[in-house]
Amino acid sequence: MEEAVQQQPARTPAELMALAEALIFVADEPISTRLIAEVLGEDKGVIDAAIDELRREYAERGSGLQIREIAGGWQLATRTEFHEEIRTFLKTRPSAKLSIAALETLAVIAYKQPVTVPEILEIRGVQSASAIKTLLDKRLIVAKGRKETVGRPMMYGTSKEFLIQFGLKDLSELPSIEDFEDLVQ
Repeated sequence: MEEAVQQQPARTPAELMALAEALIFVADEPISTRLIAEVLGEDKGVIDAAIDELRREYAERGSGLQIREIAGGWQLATRTEFHEEIRTFLKTRPSAKLSIAALETLAVIAYKQPVTVPEILEIRGVQSASAIKTLLDKRLIVAKGRKETVGRPMMYGTSKEFLIQFGLKDLSELPSIEDFEDLVQ
């Protein structure tokens, strides 16, 4: 005898919003709309609409939280304008977890990727081997293959972890080089 398949009653938009919010909250890293749709057994378009409505509600009520699109997924985060107060509460100071050399190397990679070690040396004017090792260890950069040139040097680019750490949806959200230059003048 075949067992009857239980049909799940259609979820209301409010239920979909609540479920999407709960999944975004518990996810260790940004969770994609596709994955939320799979988990809930719903159409991706329905989930997109639920997340859009959820984001609108957070913004309308002036919440201290927001749902941000980061690295190809969604993440619950505090609003950037509240970071100083949150830091004070947590009694931490923003610390430079990367050396200046590592930050410079990361900037070169972010803007010029895929890029090789000799190309980074040419731009920075100093060796970057230890900075590259640090960035690889912190999973901020990844190997992107070998360049088809003499010696076939390894090419590097930024990783998904880079997007997550810097709160970027994708690389198009990097400040323009002109804006970057204005900051250092």
